[in-house]
Amino acid sequence: MNHAVIVTDSTADIPEELVGKYDIHVVPLRLMFGEETFRDGVDISAEVFYKRLVQSEKLPTTSQASPAEYIDVYQNLMNIHPNCPILSFHISSGLSGTYQSALLAKSMLEDPPLIHVVDSRSASYGFGVLVVHAARLAAEGKSAEEILASVEQLRQQRKLYFLVDTLEYLKKGGRIGKAAAFIGNLLNIKPLLSIDEEGIIYAVEKVRGRKKAITRMIERFREDLGGIQNINVAVGHTADPASADPVLEELSRHYNLGEVVLTNIGPVVGSHVGPGTLAVFIWPS
Repeated sequence: MNHAVIVTDSTADIPEELVGKYDIHVVPLRLMFGEETFRDGVDISAEVFYKRLVQSEKLPTTSQASPAEYIDVYQNLMNIHPNCPILSFHISSGLSGTYQSALLAKSMLEDPPLIHVVDSRSASYGFGVLVVHAARLAAEGKSAEEILASVEQLRQQRKLYFLVDTLEYLKKGGRIGKAAAFIGNLLNIKPLLSIDEEGIIYAVEKVRGRKKAITRMIERFREDLGGIQNINVAVGHTADPASADPVLEELSRHYNLGEVVLTNIGPVVGSHVGPGTLAVFIWPS
């Protein structure tokens, strides 16, 4: 049977153990500190990155992989897995040119019908969970069509919110989207954010203090999830796994937790949201 092959980019922030377990092929984006260039998740760890970020006077810049890099990845996979469909999932086209780069690579290959390039309209583990789901289905021998349909269903069920210590990183990185109106100088304001159906960041509300922001985040989830009691959850943190504890403790008071994933928000995404960011992703179990 021609099992589907799963490709994604490093902004999916998938833990290494899941990447290895499900044979997910990750194409790294790049991060530049001045004249130094690092491959996201390959040449620099999240721990090293965040220490360097807070000490740096100038923010790093980022760039997507080129179409040529995707051509190399796709061609290599087509040689290893002839006649197998390739499903390539990427960060929202509203936040990065990565999807367009992969799409262009597909158009330049001789046998593009086997390649499906998907705009996740999300970021970090907001689409990382979709990639892992696709990889699990591929391992079960599901067809490309079955996988894509199931992934879309999960995308619609998956809920996400994230809070940042400051909007300055999103502003300087040009990713602030519809949250621009929330920029202000009010003391200790923590913006609660999400990503809309177009894959653009938008502001949900602003809350005074981190503890209250987490409480409001959980309240929002409860409103969104309705009567659902059994959930899976992932928490993205900036090299600070203990920051997930208050969220998980609060969620466990209201829900039966199934799969729990803790993941670093990687350097490329982290350069745009900044240290202290906490992202929570929930989907039915």
